[in-house]
Amino acid sequence: MAPYDSDSSQGAGRRKLGRYAVPVAVVGVAAATIGLVPALADSGDPDLPKITAQELIEKIAKSDTERLSGTIKIHTDLGLPSFGDAAAGLTGGNGGEKGSASADPRDKLTELATGTHTLRVAADGEDRQKLSILDDASEYSVIHDGADVWAYDSASDQAFHAKAEQKPDEGAKKRSRDVPATPKQLTDEILKASADTTSFTVDGTAQVAGRDAYRLQIKPKQPGSTVGAVTVSVDAKTGTPLKFTLTPASGGAAVIDAGFTKVDFSRPKASTFDFKPSKGTKVTEADDLPKQDHGRAGRTPSATGLDGFDVLGKGWTSIAELKLPGGADAAGLASGSAPDGMPADAQKFLNSLGDKVTGAFGSGTVYSTRLVNVLITEDGKVYAGAVTKSALVKAADAG
Repeated sequence: MAPYDSDSSQGAGRRKLGRYAVPVAVVGVAAATIGLVPALADSGDPDLPKITAQELIEKIAKSDTERLSGTIKIHTDLGLPSFGDAAAGLTGGNGGEKGSASADPRDKLTELATGTHTLRVAADGEDRQKLSILDDASEYSVIHDGADVWAYDSASDQAFHAKAEQKPDEGAKKRSRDVPATPKQLTDEILKASADTTSFTVDGTAQVAGRDAYRLQIKPKQPGSTVGAVTVSVDAKTGTPLKFTLTPASGGAAVIDAGFTKVDFSRPKASTFDFKPSKGTKVTEADDLPKQDHGRAGRTPSATGLDGFDVLGKGWTSIAELKLPGGADAAGLASGSAPDGMPADAQKFLNSLGDKVTGAFGSGTVYSTRLVNVLITEDGKVYAGAVTKSALVKAADAG
């Protein structure tokens, strides 16, 4: 839970191509953005001392909250179908294949990109964290306790184990953080990408999880972004973000709404982070995974595909420009056709997102969600970002 670093900057990176470039781009960039419950009702309108937007941002940055526990409701509506079997096919997940680990956080946490979920979180400094996804009859948990990281799926009675000191590409600790889930993580992602492209205002007060809070409203200044506004409810006492809501420029329900329904800033019990697999539990060790699985295990969907990308523009209208590898079916993807061998559910999902476009660049297909759009051109280029279709076409024309 590091405070916001105002000197953070964006840059180009290197990525490897996964099984299906378009689904990976759509789902992965969306996950990174939420890196980016029906709206959680705030109760009351507490009378708090006046504060400026700059002072409130500084309050978030100075927040030193390292210990807390609580329950979070998160609702994500990107306009995507529920991630189930189709998601496994899209992201290259192995499902129940031999040698795979169904408890691997990289596969399970992708579910947070759609639908409504209840999370239970706890933290005690940098070396102890726990995140649990609660279902009606099961629970999935990722536990970091010192040198060990465990993930456990009660539905399948399977566990995944890794050492926290492993390299980022090999460690489950990083995987558990790849999909931002708490209001704090979501807020940090937005503040890092803001700079002079953003308008900040204080939009009154609220009560969240029984705590008095200020509401910080964040809006893009740049035209062409699909983000309408982000509202963060900030605990008046600790400066900890308690609720995060992202609404799209197109209007309608929030794309992301995540907030505490219960929160306690006292130190969690040490037993919270204890985990020992029961007799009969299938345990997969990270070091025992096949080499190909081990290589993919440290990457989120957004990092599994797409070899070397450039970032065009800045701030809210940043667009990632990538080149599909030689073996990819660029013509088929550009025309809106699913790659051969893709599962039927995944093909249906992909075809439902496509919208053919033309421009000076030639022709291609834009695959859309409520937040992220991806353009694949007939010459194998990919343009992706939280921007409008016209912004992608303009970028492709310029390229």
